Amino acid sequence: MLSNLYGDFVKGKNYTKYPDIIQKGISLHRTIDHFIDTHPAVTELRLSLYEKLPKVAGIAIDLYFDHLLARNWKQFHDINYEEFLADFYIYEADFEQELKIEFKQFMYFFRTKKWLDHYPTAFGLAKSCEGVSKRISFENLLHKAPEQFYIREKEIQACFEIYMNDAINKFNQ
Repeated sequence: MLSNLYGDFVKGKNYTKYPDIIQKGISLHRTIDHFIDTHPAVTELRLSLYEKLPKVAGIAIDLYFDHLLARNWKQFHDINYEEFLADFYIYEADFEQELKIEFKQFMYFFRTKKWLDHYPTAFGLAKSCEGVSKRISFENLLHKAPEQFYIREKEIQACFEIYMNDAINKFNQ
C-alpha cells in the first residue's frame, strides 16, 4: 500500500534504484493511473468536466473516485473502513529509509491528521481538493471541484460504478 501511494512522488521511468517492493508499488500505481486515464467512461466524464475544471478534470475525477470508494467501502472490501485505516496508519515498512523526504513528510501529516478518515465525507472531499490544488504548480480550479461533484453526483456515481466494475475485472485476474 505504501509503495503504491509512493507512485505519486516518483517521476520518470528510472525507479529501478528502489527495492523490488517499491518498484512493484510504483508500477501498480502507474498501471492503475493508465487504466483510469484511458477508460472510455472516465474519458467521457473528464471531457464533460473540462470546461468547469480546466487542466484538472482528471485529478478531480481521481479525488471523486477516492471519495466514492471510501463512501462505498463495504461494497469493495471485506475489512471495514475504520479497521483498514487503523492498520494503514500504523504500518511501518522496512523500506521507509529508501523513501524521499517529501513523501515522509506527507505521510507524517497523512497519519497524524488521519486524512483518510475524512474521505467519505463532504469535508474530506473539499479538504482533498484544496490540498492537492495547492500542490499543483499552476493556477487551477481544483478547489472548486466539490461544487461540480454535487451538481453532477449521479453522473459521477454512475461512471464510478462502471469504472470499478471494469477495474475489478481487470485487476482481480
